[in-house]
Amino acid sequence: MYAPERQQEILRLARESGRVDVLSLAETFQVTAETVRRDLKSLDRAGLLRRVHGGAIPAGRLGFEPDLAERESTAADEKDRIARAALAELPADGSVILDAGSTIARLAAEVPLECGLTVVTHALPVAARLADHPGIDLHLVGGRVRHRTRAAVDAWALRAYGEIRADVTFLATNGFSPGGGLTTPDLAEAAVKRACVSSARRVVLLADSAKYGQEHFARFGDLTDVDLLITDTGLSPEDAAAIEAAGTEVQCV
Repeated sequence: MYAPERQQEILRLARESGRVDVLSLAETFQVTAETVRRDLKSLDRAGLLRRVHGGAIPAGRLGFEPDLAERESTAADEKDRIARAALAELPADGSVILDAGSTIARLAAEVPLECGLTVVTHALPVAARLADHPGIDLHLVGGRVRHRTRAAVDAWALRAYGEIRADVTFLATNGFSPGGGLTTPDLAEAAVKRACVSSARRVVLLADSAKYGQEHFARFGDLTDVDLLITDTGLSPEDAAAIEAAGTEVQCV
């Protein structure tokens, strides 16, 4: 396969999955990792991809906040596995905060009917999935609703979260890394996410591996604020070890 053909295929894979990593591409195309890095560099210079730690993402992902439809369709299988694994972290007859995010919404849809919980959320898609659940005592946090994420933000939401102390927060993020921390494109969303972290005894981050190494405009915490990261097997063992060395447990599913 010639370099332009390989690069075209790399671009297709990146657009389909949201991220490509160097080692997987090297194995797929039976070339060296250095050859893949040169391909990614060429695609980056052409403005088609953006290089991130260990791989690349489609151009525009760092500065553009995808809408709900795109979030739901990106890394769908990985998000389903993460959501199912997160069920084990639900407390027995306790209280949880569910952040706004497509993987969190999947978790809400998977909550068993026999489960009895107090749930607090500022995300309309999450609340819609739990509104008819017979065992859930649902509390919907109010505020200005952002159209792109269908999540409540600003002072009303922040005030509500300041008045509670939940057992677990299930947190979402647009980007995460030991150096870059936890980031999202919008400052108002970041403030609410920060409040979610502060309002629980334990923080569980649900994030697919394509978000590793991405950095967005608004930082709302450090990865060390997270007790447990549940992600997919696309996160390399080396990166998982680095995260755990800093004090955050990592579960790859």
